[in-house]
Formats: sequence, C-alpha cells, structure tokens
Amino acid sequence: MRRGWRLVMDLALWLGLCGFVAIDAGNNPYRLELVAGLTATTAAIALSRRYPVVSLAIAMVAAFVILGGFGGRVPIWEAFLLVAVSYLAGYRQPVAKPMLRVFTVVSVVAVPVALIWAKDGFSAWGALLGVLVFGSVTPWLLGRYIRQREDMARDGWRRAEEMESRQRLIADRARLRERTRIASDMHDSLGHELSLIAVRAAALEVAGGLDEQQRQAAGDLRQSAATATERLREIIGVLREDDAPTEPVHESIDALLDRARASGVLIESSVDDLVAGEPRMVDRAAYRVVQESLTNVVKHAPGAAVTVRVVRSADRTDVAVVNAAPPAGPLPGRSSGRRGLIGLRERVRLVGGTLRAGPRGGGFEVHAILPHDAAPSEETPESQAAMDAEVGQSTSARELERARRDVRRSLIQAIVVPIGLFGVVVAISGAVFLVQWYRSELAGADYDRIRPGQTRAEIAPVLPEGQRIARPRELEPPVPAGAICEYYGTERSVLNLNYEAYRLCFADGKLVSKDLISEDEQRGNPDDPGGAGR
Repeated sequence: MRRGWRLVMDLALWLGLCGFVAIDAGNNPYRLELVAGLTATTAAIALSRRYPVVSLAIAMVAAFVILGGFGGRVPIWEAFLLVAVSYLAGYRQPVAKPMLRVFTVVSVVAVPVALIWAKDGFSAWGALLGVLVFGSVTPWLLGRYIRQREDMARDGWRRAEEMESRQRLIADRARLRERTRIASDMHDSLGHELSLIAVRAAALEVAGGLDEQQRQAAGDLRQSAATATERLREIIGVLREDDAPTEPVHESIDALLDRARASGVLIESSVDDLVAGEPRMVDRAAYRVVQESLTNVVKHAPGAAVTVRVVRSADRTDVAVVNAAPPAGPLPGRSSGRRGLIGLRERVRLVGGTLRAGPRGGGFEVHAILPHDAAPSEETPESQAAMDAEVGQSTSARELERARRDVRRSLIQAIVVPIGLFGVVVAISGAVFLVQWYRSELAGADYDRIRPGQTRAEIAPVLPEGQRIARPRELEPPVPAGAICEYYGTERSVLNLNYEAYRLCFADGKLVSKDLISEDEQRGNPDDPGGAGR
C-alpha cells in the first residue's frame, strides 16, 4: 500500500513538472528546450527515490547548461525541477557527503562551462550562483532538515519505548532488592521471636508437674517453632541476593549517624527516642531513609553539610534529611541511577507512608512520613510512573538533548548557509564588478580625440586595460559588417544605475565606428548631452 502511494506521488510530481516544461518550452521554435526539458525531468524523477544523488546531478547540470545557453535566463520549468529534485535529494539521502561532492563538482565544472557558453558573462555568473544557492542548496538543506525532524521523532518514540522497558526492569530490580531487605528484617525479628518460643517450649517440656499429654503438647510446640524457624530461613535465603547491601541488624539511627561522622561526614542531627507502640518495620524504614540519604550525599555531594531530623509521635514518624550544595561541586562523571530512591519509595509504601525527594536550595532533600498503623498503600500508576521516571532520567535527557541539538543545527544551516553563500556571492560579484568597472573606464576627452580610420595600434595607448562585461544588446546600434567591437566604460558614477558605455568597432585593424550606448539617450533624456556619434 505504501509503495503504491509513493508511485502515485512520484507520478503526480512528474506530470506536474512535465506540464511546466510543455507550457514554458513549447514556444521554442527548435523544440530543443522542450525535448531536453522532458528528458531531464523524466530521468531526474525516475531516479530521485533510489538514486537521489544522480537525480540531483542531472537537474543541476541541465539547469546550468540551459542557463548558459540562454544567456543567463532560467526557464520556469527548470527552476521548478531544480527546487523539487534538490528538496527530495535532501529528504531521501541520509548521508550529506555525496550531495556535497555533487555541489562541489557542479560548481567547479558546470559553472565555468556555462559561463564560457553564455553570451553575457557577468550576468550569467550572477544568475548561475543564484541558481546554485537558492534553487539547489537551500531546498536541499530544507529537505535534510525535514528528514532529521522525522528521524528524531521516530528515534524519540523508539528510545522512549526502550527507555521505558529499561526503567521498568531497573525499577523492578530496585523494588525487589528493597523487599529482600525487608525480608531480612523480618527474618531477624520474627526468627528471633520464633527461636524464643522454641526455647521456652523446650523448657516447658522438661519442667516438672506436667502430665504426659501436656509434655507432648509442649514438645509439639517446640517442634513447630523450630520447623517454622527453619522454613523462614529457607524462604529468606531464596529471596536474599548475594550482592544485596546489608547493615548491622539492630543498629539504631544514632549509631548510624555516629559511624557516618567518624567517616568524615558533617552531620547536624536531631533524633527522637523510640515511642511505645512504634512498629519495628516503621523504625527500620526510618533507618533506611537516613542510610540511603547519607549514601547519596557521600556519592554525589562530597563535603556537603547534612541536617537529619527524626520526629516521632504516637501515630507517625517524620524523617527529613537535607544536604547543602557541595563546596567543590559534584564529583565529575558520576551519574545516579536513582535505584536507591526507588527502593526507599517501596520501603515507605509498604508501611503506608509517603516519600518526597528533590532539589532544595542548591542541595537535596529527602522527606518521609511513616504512619504507625497504616496498611501498605496501593501502587498507583502515578507513583509507578514517578518511580520509573527517576531511573535513566539523565540518560534519556542527554539523548533527547543531543537529537534536538542536531535538528536545531540543521535548521540553522538551512537558514544561515544560504544567507552566508548569498553574502559571499554578493561580495565576490561586487568586488569583481568594481575592479572591472574602473579598469574599463575610458576618459571622455580621449574618446573625443579618437577618429574613425585610425588604426588599433594608434588608439591603443589611450584604451583601458579591460572592457565592460555587461553589454545590453537591445540598446546598441547594429554592428558594421565584418567588424569586431570593443566596449569601454564612461566616466559616469558607479552609483548611476542607467547603463552607459563606449563602443569601438574595428575592421581590418582600423576603427570603422564609435558609438555611445546610453539608456538615457534611448529614453530621450534631455539632461544628457551625449549623442550616438559622440
């Protein structure tokens, strides 16, 4: 279906361009332009999809050859063909180097050939460069920009899918690691209680004053407690990962802070004592929030001062860890996977609490609210998305910024390059024009002293080094039979836009006619005293 649609689009483009050729070139009596236009259009469109470089080369060569042959006039059909093929080449060719080679070769070879062929060199020079810049380079850059935008959109969706899958895998792993920690805590606390039950049941089993049935019940209780302890150990052993980070089993938050201070971390702390009835899982969650926050400070904000606040009440525990901006900045090359924060969110969620983490005043803040009697909160899509977004966020941001930078660069090129090339063309053309203008100026007094019948050798000492390039054929009188004419500038200012030049025609080495060609005279300007035979 897509292939058929492409063929329809190419056919419609070909028919439209051929229509322009037929309308614009149909009046040519020799039909050469019509045949050349239809041939170039058909070849360029036929090759534009599979061989865009060749298609562009055909269109550019045809444009310059026809432009040179017609003395600087660009046919309308050729302008449409060149713009369309250049745009398609930029859009369909992913690599820029082959296109740049085509532009270079055409500029070095086709432009000089067209200039030699052209009847009016200077006018053809400006027209050729204008066609190269605005008819070919600009559409090509625009097509390349559109392609890069579409590529960025496709790559963005693909990278988003890949990043989403990767983030979910990392987030799931981080949650699993935190659940492993929780399982370890359960083993440490619950296993201890089950062991005490087994010990007490064994003591009861050997105690005096019990009948046989009571001893048997105490033995069964001891055996059940031992079996439960063993099974708990087996389950936790399956859940525990070999590389799962561990911490001292019953270490308090104060002991954790003392160890961190001993390692050189600047900590200001305020930690309330445990309150009666605070669940052990809440205490361990508070411990993990402080532990992970200090770990992140050491990793990503070395030397920063840290403030720890643990406020306990009868119904909840609030934990806040805030670090200032690091004095020397973050460690170079260190990037955070955010897996620790994902684990903390999972730990806090399982006790029914909430966790907030983010920048604050140049540093970072982690704040957790841990209720004492809440059930585990549900894992909503919003919280899931928040946790997933924390993983790989910096990587995806860098990739997206790189793609946006490439597209912006392409857009800037599409705008700046043609303007820059146009400026170069104008500067070069202006410099050449001024040099040629003043090197071809013939003084009026010298022109008046020149008389028909003089030889070329007699007149040569007063003639300028060069001749005028621009020669408007429609203004000059007929050239004498067998004569070769030379054109020299008058002393008119370069700021005067009306054309004026001296024409000297020689035959057999002698001057046969001298004429002043002037737009003012053709228009009958009474302010100009010059005459055709001046």
